[in-house]
Amino acid sequence: MTMNSGALRATSQTSALVSVLFVAFVGAALLFTAGLAQSSTLHDAAHDVRHATGFPCH
Repeated sequence: MTMNSGALRATSQTSALVSVLFVAFVGAALLFTAGLAQSSTLHDAAHDVRHATGFPCH
């Protein structure tokens, strides 16, 4: 049983979209976890990175 090129293209596009959405979600989660952390340990660990990327932390 073989897939036609339209079905293969749709599967490839769906896979790419899922990958992009997953990476965007993980990136946003990391950014906001570091950016909005109230714990002093997390704040100190992410402080310099936040300033270097222009993300306000104070």
